[in-house]
Amino acid sequence: MNLTELAYLAGWRAVRALPRPVAATVFRAGADHTYRRGGGGTARLRANLRRVVGPEVSEAELDGLVRAGLRSYARYWMETFRLPTLSRAELLARFRLDREETLAADVAAGRGAIVALPHSGNWDMAGAWVAAMGWPIATVAERLKPEGIYQRFLAFRRGLGMEILPTHGGERPAFDVLVDRVNAGYVVPLLADRDLSARGVTVDFFGAQTRMPPGPALLALRTGAPLYVASLWYEPDVACATIEGPLDLPGPEQGPLDVRVRLLAQRVADGLAAGIARHPQDWHMLQRMWLDQRVTSNGAAQPSPTVGQV
Repeated sequence: MNLTELAYLAGWRAVRALPRPVAATVFRAGADHTYRRGGGGTARLRANLRRVVGPEVSEAELDGLVRAGLRSYARYWMETFRLPTLSRAELLARFRLDREETLAADVAAGRGAIVALPHSGNWDMAGAWVAAMGWPIATVAERLKPEGIYQRFLAFRRGLGMEILPTHGGERPAFDVLVDRVNAGYVVPLLADRDLSARGVTVDFFGAQTRMPPGPALLALRTGAPLYVASLWYEPDVACATIEGPLDLPGPEQGPLDVRVRLLAQRVADGLAAGIARHPQDWHMLQRMWLDQRVTSNGAAQPSPTVGQV
């Protein structure tokens, strides 16, 4: 076990041991310290939020939004670390899904459902809530380094009732397993607002191009299962989500599979953008997001100069 893994483990145990109000205060103070210190992650969040809110928002307003965003991200980690301590009743009380009846109908009918998620609010709590409802759920997880941390996160999420598949290195390709799970009536949530591979689909997102994973669109076209786009956010005492859809699936008359995947991926991107625009302070995107962003010496993402820009 290396020092990084030891630090995660110590922090995980400490957060669980603290009373919730104390843990919330500690994490909020940490977020405010991160905001004051600045740094690459904060600068990238600022650049990303500027793209979301547009030029009409003042610098002072954007400052407040960045600070709120870091507090929201800290809340995500605090709540996620504490999830295993919650009873089923507490979990169900601390998360709310609007249009819950729509997803319940899909599960009851055994047709499965695919949900495209942003990195917003608390997606881990959303998955744990689905499992607490008694609905079968499967998703994928990025392989983290070191391997020990990745294995602990796998055990953590599986302990909450979720089937977690590695993005690579599993006994079968993750996509093939997800096809089986959807066909068996599972809920399959997939983070969809940032591509982590070289196979992303180029889409328009807040007026500029980025790449997003094709998985949700391809899985829906392969299985015919309903595809929803989720919006996640925080309210003072509860983590919230809603789903929009199901999206219309392009038919064969609209072109070959790659064309239909691009069309559907754009519909997913539009749905994600609408939800993020409603709750920008809860979008936890501290990484480079758009293709026209260049990385500066401090790790910040800045728009690259184009015609009409200086």
